[in-house]
Amino acid sequence: MLKERYPYYLANQPQQPNADLEVLDKYSGQVATRVALPDEQAVEQAIAAAAKAEAPMRALRPYQRQQILEHCVARFRERTEELALSLCIEAGKPIKDAYGEVSRLVDTFKVAAEETVRIDGQIMNLEISERAQGYRGFIKRVPIGACSFISPFNFPLNLVAHKVAPAIAAGCPFVLKPSERTPIGALIIGEVLAETDLPKGAFSILPVTGAHAGPFVQDERLKLLSFTGSQIGWQLKSQAGRKKVVLELGGSAGCIVDADQSARMEFVIDRIITGAYYQSGQSCISVQRIFVHQSLYDDFRSRFVAKVKILKSGDPKRTETFIGPVIDEPAAQRIEQWINAAVEQGAKVLCGGSRQGTMVEACVLENVAHDSSIYRDEVFGPVAMIEAFDNFDAALAAINDSDFGLQAGVFTNDLSHTMQAWDELIQGGVVVGDIPSFRVDNMPYGGVKGSGCGREGIRWAIADMSEERLLVLRDV
Repeated sequence: MLKERYPYYLANQPQQPNADLEVLDKYSGQVATRVALPDEQAVEQAIAAAAKAEAPMRALRPYQRQQILEHCVARFRERTEELALSLCIEAGKPIKDAYGEVSRLVDTFKVAAEETVRIDGQIMNLEISERAQGYRGFIKRVPIGACSFISPFNFPLNLVAHKVAPAIAAGCPFVLKPSERTPIGALIIGEVLAETDLPKGAFSILPVTGAHAGPFVQDERLKLLSFTGSQIGWQLKSQAGRKKVVLELGGSAGCIVDADQSARMEFVIDRIITGAYYQSGQSCISVQRIFVHQSLYDDFRSRFVAKVKILKSGDPKRTETFIGPVIDEPAAQRIEQWINAAVEQGAKVLCGGSRQGTMVEACVLENVAHDSSIYRDEVFGPVAMIEAFDNFDAALAAINDSDFGLQAGVFTNDLSHTMQAWDELIQGGVVVGDIPSFRVDNMPYGGVKGSGCGREGIRWAIADMSEERLLVLRDV
């Protein structure tokens, strides 16, 4: 079970001045635990401490940073049960998915530990003309400085890990604002970090409300802002001043089922169901729009709907549960409203869509208008839309007909279609042979268009959190 109370972390130290932040069990709606709520003064102290910690963090040798990350890997493995239960309670994540996220937390810190000792430089030949004869260039990477991180509710462990682990690897102190709706995972990570030899001020974890989040964005002492969340990220970017900004802002992921997939239909359907409905569709790369070749469409529709109808909904603590609650009742109400609005515009509900509290039935829609909110915007719920296409060019155009561009999936055995999809889909990533929801934690991950800017993935995040510094030597 969760502890009765959790502190926040200020300059590496736990602080418990109050217990003002209630964290709800997302399935029962009851208060599960309480967390200390930081105030404006705590935020100011955290940023000041991070700025002061830049020099001692920079002084840590790569092997020392690696040892800190390896300690975290070992401790996360030891605390797997606790971490999984925290996800199940605070995020409503089905327990099987919760264990999966804990394993990704371990992977992310493990990859960061490995990359810590691979941050290499470059030797440049500067003798491009006679005037540069005898000059040599050397480039190394140095930490960018204090970083600001804002993470969302849907992956309280792994999306925090993708900011924190590369910061430690790069040698950057940081202040983190986890979602106040799901702060426990981040605070457990803080508890483990507090066991290490990180310099004082190297980290602060402050689950402040949005009203106190301004300094995380605007304070000039912070050299980088990494934000994962909604479209408000673009507004934050405009307020961030001179700091570097990395945004991951979601999508409306599309998936194509090509004409040559009839022999793999069972596999394709099972994978798309996973992509559309795992953790109730609350993933930035959840399968939202499904385009099936017209020769396969009738068979796909009947088999897909039949399988969606039997997905188990209910208490996320039960191992058989596949569909748990969405994050809160306002989110569930919005999803219900979008479904109803789509129906008013001519969409057909093939199954599901009803709501009870925070529980929304897994829903399949057909004939959805392309100008409807549920098609154009990110649903972030257990809803998928299916439609037929008659040629591959049309399917690619349909995927691109979106304000988003995070990842797309293409089920095809045709090499020319594979290369065409890679060339023409305006996405951060194209996954062939699987769903767009596929992600491994060492790969570059991020989007284009409304989906954001920059890339996560340990090596790419380390690059963002460091700067190139040039040395020029003239032969004596």
